Amino acid sequence: MEKLTRFLELPKEIVYDLPKVSLIGNLQALVENHRGLIEYGTEKIRISVNTGELELTGENLAIRNITRDEICLDGDISIIKYHR
Repeated sequence: MEKLTRFLELPKEIVYDLPKVSLIGNLQALVENHRGLIEYGTEKIRISVNTGELELTGENLAIRNITRDEICLDGDISIIKYHR
């Protein structure tokens, strides 16, 4: 599968159904390829992903937007954990 991915120049997150997290400093996070929210609060947000869950903690956390494929979060993000 790895050789095919490289040959076709496909993104690994798509081929392996993995989440992709993009950060803008500690102010904004974009989580792509999610499976929905598990927990939502102003200090902790847990997001289901194919291989487990992502946990973001901080202050004043808020969902900017959520679609079927991505979640955009704003706030003062201090910790991101990946649980399998």
